[in-house]
This record gives sequence, structure tokens and C-alpha cells, in this order.
Amino acid sequence: MDLELQLPTHFLGHDGQRAGFLLLAGFLSSWLFIRTSARMIRAQVSWWPGNVETKGGLHIHHLVWGICLLMATGFLGFALQPESPWVEVLAVLFGIGMGLTLDEFALWLHLRDVYWTDQGRSSVDAVVIALILGGMVVAGAAPWEVEDAGGSITAIAVAVTIAVFYSTLSILKGKPWLGLFGLFVPAIALVGAIRLAKPGSPWARRRYKPGSRKLARAQARWERIEHRRRRALDAIAGAPSDA
Repeated sequence: MDLELQLPTHFLGHDGQRAGFLLLAGFLSSWLFIRTSARMIRAQVSWWPGNVETKGGLHIHHLVWGICLLMATGFLGFALQPESPWVEVLAVLFGIGMGLTLDEFALWLHLRDVYWTDQGRSSVDAVVIALILGGMVVAGAAPWEVEDAGGSITAIAVAVTIAVFYSTLSILKGKPWLGLFGLFVPAIALVGAIRLAKPGSPWARRRYKPGSRKLARAQARWERIEHRRRRALDAIAGAPSDA
């Protein structure tokens, strides 16, 4: 007897996909707004409202409002299980809460205000990763998409093995996010697997000898990548104070 595994073309229903898109729209919109607001406050724009502070001088981070919004919308979503249009309203509000919270991801990672430092860049990284992963899920991507393999257990096992192999190589080469995204789109992991490793990665330490031409090429390449990355982040999120 031939065993076959039937995989859905989209594991989200139509309503779930629509709510997911609205959630991501609320997430991106709130993050862009609050990041712009922070930059306006930093630039001391006179007509822009300042930080929220209590009479005692306590600064209330927008992370707090985001957490409250996440808890409220999450509770209402589980408790009421509303139908359209309220499920879409909750999705947008939940996305707004995500944007406010992840914009200060570095604060809850380091447990201190590092918003305008190099360490604060982890907040932008978290937002970008969440948007990409969320977008892939909402668009219908799933780990180890193997519909073209014919559905047989053997073909699926081979496809999964190849995807995990490429993703593992990407991670060993110092490209963890290419490895993660490669579980959804194997071609992404393949790119990370065949390109030069990041200096200092497990792959580079083991296979690139000190003073070798390959190590020099890897260092030069990653310096260019890091320079472009910093310029892009400076343009989007503002340059750190200790840059």
C-alpha cells in the first residue's frame, strides 16, 4: 500500500489570512509611527508631543502600552472568539501592540534603556524578522513545502533532509536568519550555504586558515555588508548615539 501525505495548499483559511494581513498592517504602521515619533522627540521638534511622563517624572515607555494592548486583545480574542468584523478589529489592535512592544525589544532583552545605542539595533532586527516570518506565514509559506514532490513519504523525507542540510550549513556559516528562512524557502538557505562564511563563525574557524586568501575575502565581504546594513538602519531607525 502506498502511503501519501496530503499537504494543504494554504494552512490558513481565507478569514485567517485576511486577519493575518490586517495584523501585519497594524504592526508595520504602529512601528513606523512610533519610530518616527521617537526620532522627532530626539531631534527636539518643538511642535511634536514629547514622552509620556507621570507627575513624579517617571517616563512610561511605549513598550508598556504595547504590552497592555497585547494582553487586552489576546484575552478578548480567546474569551469572545468574535466573528467578522470584530476579529479583524482585534487583529489590527494586536498588530499595533506588537509594533509598540517590539520597537523596544532591546529594552526587555537588556533590562535597561538602550534605545539609541548599538545594542538598541536588536529592536530593529526583531521587527524585521517578525515581519518577514509573519509575512511568509500569512502568504501561505510553510516549513518544508514539498507539494511538488508528489506527496510520497520518501520524496517528502528527502526534501526535508535537503532543506535542513542547507539551513544547517547557513547557520554554521554564521547566517542564522538565512537558515531559518530557508526552512520555508530552501533556495534562501542554499544561497547562504554556498556563499562565504562570516568571519568568526564555526565554519570559518574550522575551514579558513589564519592569513589565508579565503579568510581575507570573507572579512572584506562582511565589512562591506555590515557597512551597508548600518547605513540602511541609520536611514530607517536613526543613528545610535555611540556610533
